[in-house]
Formats: sequence, structure tokens, C-alpha cells
Amino acid sequence: MTDLTFWTSPRSRGAIVRWMLEEVGAPYTTIMLDYGAPMKTPEYLAINPMGKVPAIRHLGQVVTECAAICAYLADAFPLAGLAPPAPDRAAYYRWLFFGAGPVEAAATNAALGVVVPEDRRSMVGYGDARSVIAAVEQRLDASAYLAGDSFSAADVYTGSQIGWGLKFGTVPDRPIFRDYWARLSARPAHARATELDAALSGGAA
Repeated sequence: MTDLTFWTSPRSRGAIVRWMLEEVGAPYTTIMLDYGAPMKTPEYLAINPMGKVPAIRHLGQVVTECAAICAYLADAFPLAGLAPPAPDRAAYYRWLFFGAGPVEAAATNAALGVVVPEDRRSMVGYGDARSVIAAVEQRLDASAYLAGDSFSAADVYTGSQIGWGLKFGTVPDRPIFRDYWARLSARPAHARATELDAALSGGAA
């Protein structure tokens, strides 16, 4: 057992954390949980009371929620260079948590067919999906990566949302998003993570 443990399940948001772990490059132990009862055992609920994956435990500290895990790992393993220096983190934090807030909410509603009435958009944190997509598109038109010129944990998290959105139709199929995702998915750590998750699920990714 290593000092870093990762709970996940195939075809889950655990894929984001798997990618982040492979970018970090530190040894870790994977514990695979099936959906349903295995995630609701007292032992796992002591790790995550929500009874969902992913989760990590590092040096005795438990972290859940994908964006939080990505931010934590970037700080815990600074030599991986996945977060800008502290004085230069404005864009990094902005787009990491833009992914966790507006992008996640808009994509979930789109997948579920939830349409926010126009006169209620001010009550919804993301406003409307078109505005969310426009904001990300504007950012990627200005810089190669979300935090600037260098890849970061913000690209692991929010970039994963873009990749899934292209695959499942919640992000419009535009060249700027296709090119961005091509840059990210070509990273060796992403390829390793995809292979590992495919092996867990017993099939191709």
C-alpha cells in the first residue's frame, strides 16, 4: 500500500483523477468499486459520505470532488508543474472552478434535457449553456491552455469536461474545441490513464 490511495469505478468521473494522478507521476494504489452497494458500505462511507467516486487519501488526508482533488494533487506534488506559481494563479483558479461550477451544471442539465426558462436564468449560477460555451471559447481563443501558455490541472479538470462534451454532444463540435482536446488527449499521461481505465472495465476506452 502506498501513501496515496485512489477509489474509482470504470466509466466514472474517476477518469479525471486517474489522468491527474498519471500527470503527477507519484505511485498510488487503486481500489475499484462497482456502482451500488460497494459504494455504500460503512467502510467506504467513512471515506466519502456521499457514497460516490472518485476519492483519494494522501498521507492520511481524504479529498473528494474532482476539482478539489486536482487542485490538491497539483499542490502536493509541485515538481509536476501542474499549477502556476502562487502569484500567477488567478486564471488557473478561475477556469478550474468554472469547470466545476458553470460547465458541470450546464452539461448535466443539457444531458438531462433540463431547459431553464428565460425568465429564471438569473436564478441559475451558469445563466445559460450558450454563455458558458462562449466564455470557454473566448478563453481558448486567447491562450493555448486555460491558465495561460502552459498546461495545468485546470486543463485536466475543465478540459475533461470539454472532451466529454464533444463526445456526447453537450459541447458544440467547433474547431477551437476539437483542437484544444486534441492537444490534451495527446499527452502521454492521458494515454496511460485511458489504458488503465480500459483495463479496469475489461474493454476498450
